[in-house]
Amino acid sequence: MSVRAVFPGTFDPIHYGHLDIAERAARLFDEVIVAVYDRPLKSLLFSPEERISLAQATFVNNPKIVVTGYRGLTVDFCRRRGVQVIVRGLRVFSDFEYEFRMALANHRLAPQIEVVALITNEEHSFLSSSTVREIASLGGDVSSMVPAHVLAALKSRFRELGDGQQIVPTTSLRD
Repeated sequence: MSVRAVFPGTFDPIHYGHLDIAERAARLFDEVIVAVYDRPLKSLLFSPEERISLAQATFVNNPKIVVTGYRGLTVDFCRRRGVQVIVRGLRVFSDFEYEFRMALANHRLAPQIEVVALITNEEHSFLSSSTVREIASLGGDVSSMVPAHVLAALKSRFRELGDGQQIVPTTSLRD
């Protein structure tokens, strides 16, 4: 039996921490779907189409990882795609409480879908999309945090937005 997993998130933008979790999940499962959520309850820098495109370019050389967008409940997406496992990444201890509550809620909605949490590599434990956005918005160097094509997209987006406005909203560090 082939085991399919989904790694859901907003990926705004995708960074090396996401890449680490997806590639490690691909070693455990037959297929990993990086599922880019289209309408989270937070402000985003990139559109769903842009986030999907950046994620696709990130995993272009890994045939076990596919990227798609989705909306609605993650467990409903899993049912439609025949996914048995939801993969989540844990960076720091505070992530555990949030992910634990989400896993329990998803289990209540779909007990046949398992949740697997992978602990990030130490070098990525500080990394979140919010951190990447904030540093990049202030002109900082995020080249060690994101692939080159994501770095180019960030630079381009912040040039488009210009100076003098709040362009990085305050969000939690859960992405």
